Order: sequence, then C-alpha cells, then structure tokens
Amino acid sequence: MEIGKKFNQLTLEEYFLYIDNYKEYKDFNTLGLYRSILENENLNIDEKIKVREYSHKTFKKTFDFLQLKDPKTFVEVSTLGQEFTKGDEVKIWNDIRKNQQKILADKKIKHRNFGTYSKHNCPYEDCVWNGVMIRQGSKLSWGSMHFLSDKKNYHQKEKSEMRKSDRKSEKQIVNKELNI
Repeated sequence: MEIGKKFNQLTLEEYFLYIDNYKEYKDFNTLGLYRSILENENLNIDEKIKVREYSHKTFKKTFDFLQLKDPKTFVEVSTLGQEFTKGDEVKIWNDIRKNQQKILADKKIKHRNFGTYSKHNCPYEDCVWNGVMIRQGSKLSWGSMHFLSDKKNYHQKEKSEMRKSDRKSEKQIVNKELNI
C-alpha cells in the first residue's frame, strides 16, 4: 500500500495511524516523517511535539542517526517549541559533533559522505550545482563533517616542503664550505 499523501499534509490522527502501520506502506520514509513535523501547517506546536514523541517510540534509533545524516533537521525536531540563547545553540552543535564522531566510531564507518554532506547545498537560489551529488572533499562541497581530532593534511604538505628546502640548503651550505 501507499500513503498517497504528503506527510506535511497529515492530521494528528493520520500521523498516529501511519506510524502504527508503517510496515504496510512501501512509501513510508522516516526522514520525511521528521521533516514533515517541522513543515506541517495543519498542526500546532503541542500537536507537533506529540507526533515527535509518538514517533520516537518506534523510530528512536533512526532519529538518533539523523545527527549524522541531517543534523539541521535533528536539531530543529529535538528542540521543537523551545527558545535558546546563542550559547545553548553552540553547546547543542558541539554535542552533535561529539555524537557524530561516536556514531562513526561505533559503526566503524570510515567515510563522511552522508545525507546533507553528500550534496551541494549552498544558500544561493540560482546556483546550478544545488542538489548535485558530490564526492567527499570535493571543491563543490558546501560544508563538511569535521572534528577536532582530525589530522590536518595541509600541515603535512607544508612540513614536507620545509624539510625539502632545508635539505637543499644544507647541501648548498656543505658544498660552499668544501669549495672554500
């Protein structure tokens, strides 16, 4: 069976019905469910929170993986109806980075090309590259997943260039002294 309707047009009762019987629908999408909670104009804040809590009973593990796949949606859904200061937002994003690193380590995933990080997603409306799938580390990438513990490769290149120039200058100094 198919739902035949966009998630963001559902009522509270329809959300509960589709969540209870999600295995019967071949077009059921948990990411779409959580995004629709934010986009649905038929529900007020209290009803959106009820839908979020009800869907957590079934899809909590999937929702936690959203930290890796779509962190912006994760933050917006988890903080639905709450007001935060700038410091609180910084703390939330730091916690998400820690959780992303933990999820990657637990699942032994070596790449970081997930969800929103695998597409060009710049804020410019007229960009021809918006929505295009990209490779990790590509020049077209708009934002990337990085952690404080990551090695910085550009320092290694600078260091090797400095050592190379030191070796060359050392040879020149030795040759000068021998010729004198």
